[in-house]
Amino acid sequence: MKRFSFSKLMLVLGLLFIYLPMLILVIYSFNASKLVTVWGGWSVKWYVGLLDNTQLMGSVMRSLEIACYTAVAAVALGTLAAFVLTRVTRFKGRTLFGGLVTAPLVMPEVITGLSLLLLFVAMAQMIGWPQERGIVTIWIAHTTFCAAYVAVVVSARLRELDLSIEEAAMDLGAKPWKVFFLITIPMIAPSLAAGGMMSFALSLDDLVLASFVSGPGSTTLPMEVFSAVRLGVKPEINAVASLILLSVSLVTFLVWYFSRQAEERRRKAIQQAIEEGAAANASQPQVKRPAQVAASA
Repeated sequence: MKRFSFSKLMLVLGLLFIYLPMLILVIYSFNASKLVTVWGGWSVKWYVGLLDNTQLMGSVMRSLEIACYTAVAAVALGTLAAFVLTRVTRFKGRTLFGGLVTAPLVMPEVITGLSLLLLFVAMAQMIGWPQERGIVTIWIAHTTFCAAYVAVVVSARLRELDLSIEEAAMDLGAKPWKVFFLITIPMIAPSLAAGGMMSFALSLDDLVLASFVSGPGSTTLPMEVFSAVRLGVKPEINAVASLILLSVSLVTFLVWYFSRQAEERRRKAIQQAIEEGAAANASQPQVKRPAQVAASA
């Protein structure tokens, strides 16, 4: 009982440590006072004022746009890399390829951002692209970083799949690309969704990489918040953060709800198939084996 009580206490303290600051942030986003540390009553004027703050809302929309692009590109590249690592077991340079795929996970973001900055500068001098750093360069940097996470998540799922299903489909005449899109992709869909959501969150939260590879007019939300916090926390920042928390919570709830509904439908379909199979076997006449016929004779 003492161990259980201590574990429960630590769990509660840990959850409070994580979520209590978020709750305080949401409460102070309704503060009528301009001073964050002074409570001036309840008000929604900071949420209304966001419509007039074009610079802050522009950075929010820019960050969401980059995050969406990053999630799509990272899922595509990470899935291909995971498929090569798990299904193509023997080829020259496999160890090097695996190390290159997972290198962004352990590489400091400062080193990654600096190397990408030098790469873009060298490319601009050699081939004339990119002429200026902006949304495209941030997207490339975020995709390079997030594809490694997707590759790890999808690889774990691919290693658990039963290859006999794919082999049976190919034995029946399905081409490899058709097996990949119609059988493999649906079976790893939960890991793809998890990788996409993780890439979206990492891209939306990134500050270091975007600081290196961004240019004029391409300020993201973390960069805007960081520059504003250096001069003091503004109530608009609390309002934007509260809206982001609300959006993330709604999306997470919807994903959980639809996943639960799909799992429930799948469980019911399996149960119905089992019951129908049992009913069909019960309705068929019993065929005696030769040994049973000889014994009865």
